[in-house]
Amino acid sequence: MSRVDTTQERLIRTYRKKARHYDLTSRLYPVPGYPQRAQRSQAVRALDLHPGDTVVDVACGTGLNFSLLERAVGPRGRIVGVDLTDAMLGRAAQRIEENGWTNIDLVQSDAVDFVFPTEVDGILSTYALSHVAACGDVIANGAAALSRGGRWAVLDLKAPDNAPRWLARPFGSIDEWIARRPWAAVRVAMEETLGDLSWTELAFGTAFLAAGSRGA
Repeated sequence: MSRVDTTQERLIRTYRKKARHYDLTSRLYPVPGYPQRAQRSQAVRALDLHPGDTVVDVACGTGLNFSLLERAVGPRGRIVGVDLTDAMLGRAAQRIEENGWTNIDLVQSDAVDFVFPTEVDGILSTYALSHVAACGDVIANGAAALSRGGRWAVLDLKAPDNAPRWLARPFGSIDEWIARRPWAAVRVAMEETLGDLSWTELAFGTAFLAAGSRGA
């Protein structure tokens, strides 16, 4: 069994356990009072979506971004939610049913293996890609599927620059995450595949919002 398979299975087990109470516990992530909802709204605005657009939510979890995306693309738009874990998608399906949304498709897939629809108008990932070792491949695959002018936005956590390890650890949870610096890999991949990249540090450098578009 490869390390990738082991990591993937561990993530599936972890999020199966979390799925039932994820919406509640996510309000405490990474610490109580963290402005997660405001950051999600900012990320969706960075996509500059319009009514009728198609958007992919990578690692959508229980669908916490869906209401924001629905307001952006409207009932004529299309949302594709992708997640690795069946239990998380089950909660997302329940959210869709409760809200009466009819324009959301759910796909169970690893982010690295997901085949993006062609000519999508926006791709979003929130608090997820930092857990994907091959996050650069996900960025590149998504960028290739964007329509001209389509936008990619990544919102995720990072360790504050020059922060002592004891302070950074609550935001990364483990030393390996901090040492790997996945936010740097995301930035490099977006710089290589997208134009007019913007990089905004949030909440005193504990998070970032990166957004860019595909040119001609």
